[in-house]
Amino acid sequence: MTEQAILAGCLQNDPSAQRELYNRYSPRMLSVCYRFAQSREDAEDMLQEGFIKVFTQIHTFQNKGSFEGWVRRIIVHTCINFLKKYKKFNENIDLAYAGYIPVKEETVPSIMQAKQVVECIRLLPVGYKTVLNLYAIEGYNHKEISEMLEIEESTSRSQYTRARAMLENILIKKRILEKPGEEISLVAVYKK
Repeated sequence: MTEQAILAGCLQNDPSAQRELYNRYSPRMLSVCYRFAQSREDAEDMLQEGFIKVFTQIHTFQNKGSFEGWVRRIIVHTCINFLKKYKKFNENIDLAYAGYIPVKEETVPSIMQAKQVVECIRLLPVGYKTVLNLYAIEGYNHKEISEMLEIEESTSRSQYTRARAMLENILIKKRILEKPGEEISLVAVYKK
């Protein structure tokens, strides 16, 4: 079924078109949810809530840009709202782990496989992980992040910087990285 046929069917509330849309995009969107979630169950809840929004708001898609990008934006916003709703974003952040390590803006240490990096990112406190994902992976700027998360722009910047430092520290402690300075693009990690 073509994307246009799926969209047309979904606009008519056709269950087979809705199932096709879900089957086509849910694996990629689950990986987006997994990056924000604390558990697989939370990720699955985020995904379900997100697809409910996709189906109820599909009439607002204007064929400008990619449909997958439109779905992804809805899923990301659903994840953020989920974290806010259940106060998961506001959990305490352990600053003891955010010691000074030089951080480069565009890259993080490398020599590891994508799965190892993703698992290390999941070890970050929720606030750090959320800002890191929104900025480095989803491409939002700090102003947009501050509005989404209802935090100061400076808080977004500092959480991002601390998240990067903490991630590098975790990679070194887990012996995934031998020394600071080896680099890999976070976007490339998630595209593998």
